[in-house]
Amino acid sequence: MTTTTPNRTTNSHPNSPAPYTGFDRLFIGGRWVTGRSEHKLQPINPFRQDVIMEIPAADKRDLEDAYQEAQRAQVAWAEKLPSERALIMRRATDIMDARREEIISWSIREAGSPRKKATLEWKAARDVMEQAVSVPYGAQGRILPSDIPGKESRVYRRPVGVVAVVSPWDFALNLANRSVAPALALGNAVVLKPPSNTPVTGGLIFAKIFEEAGLPPGVLSAVAGPAHKIGDAFVSHPIPRVITFTGSTKAGRHIGELAMSSPIIKRASLELGGNSPFVVLDDADLELAVKAAVFGKFLNSGQICMSINRLIVDERVYDEFVDRFVDRVRNLKMGDPNDPDTDIGPIIDEAQLNSHLKHIQAAHEEGACQLLGGDPDGLMLPPHVFVDVNNQMTVAREEMFGPIVSIIKVRDQAEALQVANDTEYGLSSAVFTRDEGRGLRFALGMQAGMTHINDQTVNDLPNAPFGGEKNSGIGRFGGNWAIEEFTTDHWITVQQTPRTYPF
Repeated sequence: MTTTTPNRTTNSHPNSPAPYTGFDRLFIGGRWVTGRSEHKLQPINPFRQDVIMEIPAADKRDLEDAYQEAQRAQVAWAEKLPSERALIMRRATDIMDARREEIISWSIREAGSPRKKATLEWKAARDVMEQAVSVPYGAQGRILPSDIPGKESRVYRRPVGVVAVVSPWDFALNLANRSVAPALALGNAVVLKPPSNTPVTGGLIFAKIFEEAGLPPGVLSAVAGPAHKIGDAFVSHPIPRVITFTGSTKAGRHIGELAMSSPIIKRASLELGGNSPFVVLDDADLELAVKAAVFGKFLNSGQICMSINRLIVDERVYDEFVDRFVDRVRNLKMGDPNDPDTDIGPIIDEAQLNSHLKHIQAAHEEGACQLLGGDPDGLMLPPHVFVDVNNQMTVAREEMFGPIVSIIKVRDQAEALQVANDTEYGLSSAVFTRDEGRGLRFALGMQAGMTHINDQTVNDLPNAPFGGEKNSGIGRFGGNWAIEEFTTDHWITVQQTPRTYPF
């Protein structure tokens, strides 16, 4: 394994640090190293369709090194004062501020994110980092009442030890950091496996940020490699106590099974697929509903787990909503993601594009009517809007994860709720109505982890519980819920006076 001197960037002007370099290596135990696998990752710029770099991937020996280093370093890291861990999080937040444009540019280049989306994502990831500044003070224990005379019953909240994080490519920066930052702040060590098509924004850039912030060596490692080569070994390794994963339900189910069958059973926190309904009731403000629907569907070309998948509209406002929605979507600008005016950028890769084309074909074959669409240009796929859709069609039943949306007409509020809940998923959801009380009653009937009244489905705040129901996963990210995910309760009693036993 070839090692190099860590790249600790310094610059007298904090707002213009020298750009990071060396992303063609892994980060293990505080060192930038060359992966020992014969396989090489070649992430591609989705818009230009050229290879960005070549990264020698991690193999099982690299995983072993990362986990051993994490286990070794975690003990001393957990013993740090809360203020010391908070200081690292503050420095990391400041670095994200200073490197704002650099980070945004990587998202545009590597994921094909339109600048508007990349900017929103940087802000979300930065907010998670700032939230983590206070997290070390949130791991609070308790004193419990005891019915045994002279016994004090205590509950200590402690870090779990080593956390394994598998990050996705769609909102790579934010969805990696929502696990990494709080897990570290709580005194855990983290081994991060970024996605093969976005290894920088999904992981390696955080290795640079935390290295620059002064995180002790070994507390964070980033090991990039294809899932079919190291994925099972990454999850099954006996050292990590918690595995967090964001991705498809199929992959998440497999990870959950591995977590339970590994040599030491571990906790799995899984944020999986979605089929987000956006419901428009008969009294909705249609202008606001249309604006929200277009944003919530086509941000990042619909490549977000909580993107709107189905528009469910009351028949009394259906025609007007459809006309307004189509007019607005028709005027979205598709093109270079680096252009500040671009709304729709490229699909991440050819495999995803082919999946979308199959869904479009299925929609036609099953009788849906296409109002907008068009052929792909490279990896650029125009927005596709389908009407005359029922909830059993493929375009409504499956997660699209792209710029494809179906509009379903319903008779009334009762049918709207039934259709919204008629899915195996339950991640995000939304309802539009002028009556807040009506909206709340409707929201409470939604079988989802998150419901937004008079807003779209793509919401993620660092202090709120993010997660789903049914096949959309288990566990919650954000705020106090992240503290619960990355800590464990240790019950300790102290018998302060002699106890009387029955024999």
